[in-house]
Amino acid sequence: MDDASIMELFRKRDENAIAELRQKYEKLCFYIAGNILSQREDTEECVNSAYFDLWQKIPPECPEDLRTYLCRIVKNKALDRLRYNSAEKRNPILTVSLEELSECIPDRADERLSAEKLAELISSFLRTQDERRRKIFVRRYWYGDTLSAIAELYGMNEKTVATDLFRTRKKLKVFLRKEGYDYE
Repeated sequence: MDDASIMELFRKRDENAIAELRQKYEKLCFYIAGNILSQREDTEECVNSAYFDLWQKIPPECPEDLRTYLCRIVKNKALDRLRYNSAEKRNPILTVSLEELSECIPDRADERLSAEKLAELISSFLRTQDERRRKIFVRRYWYGDTLSAIAELYGMNEKTVATDLFRTRKKLKVFLRKEGYDYE
């Protein structure tokens, strides 16, 4: 079933919307949450919680891209769960990737720039990059893949992946400065 049909089921408050959503996107949702969380139970809870949130939000919200909207909810749920689980502990894999990104984006977004605007700027920047760099960036910072997993996926050396990410972050920082976003 396509996304428009699933959205229509949500608008009609038809419970089959969740079943269709699960059938189409469950594997992706588990992949995203699983890259952030180590416990299968936590991953399941985040995914199910995301489905419930979607049920609560649609309608009145009407996302243009259901897949991206769902992935964002799952990722945020997983990050919230990670923060809860590791209140004073740190998950070294995810912490490293988020610390890498903090070179150009601080933990707390500048009050003058909303999270939505920052997301738009990052998306605009990524559209200026070649396909491989864009995909590597998204795999690392959206899906939370390790450098070795990305290297294997794209048939690259792990150091090459790290270098590409470093250069892309550097370009992103310059791009954000040009757009008026400079938190330093």
